[in-house]
Amino acid sequence: MAKFAKKKDGDLPAVSTASLPDIVFMLLFFFMTVTTMKDSSLLVQNTLPNASEIKKLEKKDRVIYIYVGKPTREYQSVFGTEARIQLNDKFADVEEVGSYILAERAKKPQELQNVLTTALKVDKEANMGIVSDIKQELRKVNALKVNYTTYEGDAFNNLQ
Repeated sequence: MAKFAKKKDGDLPAVSTASLPDIVFMLLFFFMTVTTMKDSSLLVQNTLPNASEIKKLEKKDRVIYIYVGKPTREYQSVFGTEARIQLNDKFADVEEVGSYILAERAKKPQELQNVLTTALKVDKEANMGIVSDIKQELRKVNALKVNYTTYEGDAFNNLQ
């Protein structure tokens, strides 16, 4: 005859691993949706000036960035120490700004093309001459909505 064993009272059942793949996929989808990729790496020194009256841009998908500043240390042997223009991941001349804006405008949906803003991230040590040349090129392609990116602070700190 078979013997019957009495069930012990303190044992916990084994952990079910049936839902483990579901949890892993939920975490994977979460990180895929909240992660943003960096658009471009910075090739120029970009210490932004301070300003007291600033306003945050609401919709980043409507902004085209232009960086201006001295090349970083690794690029100074090739490009010198004068302020240069960076468009996406490459250095550019002033004449290339108009075609860059037109190309970026063409990538955007039709309803956003008329509301695009050009954001200038200009190093505080850069000369104003290169900025005015960029603005002339922007006028030629009718990109008249221009934003200067700054840090919040006292504008008199820029004089030091």
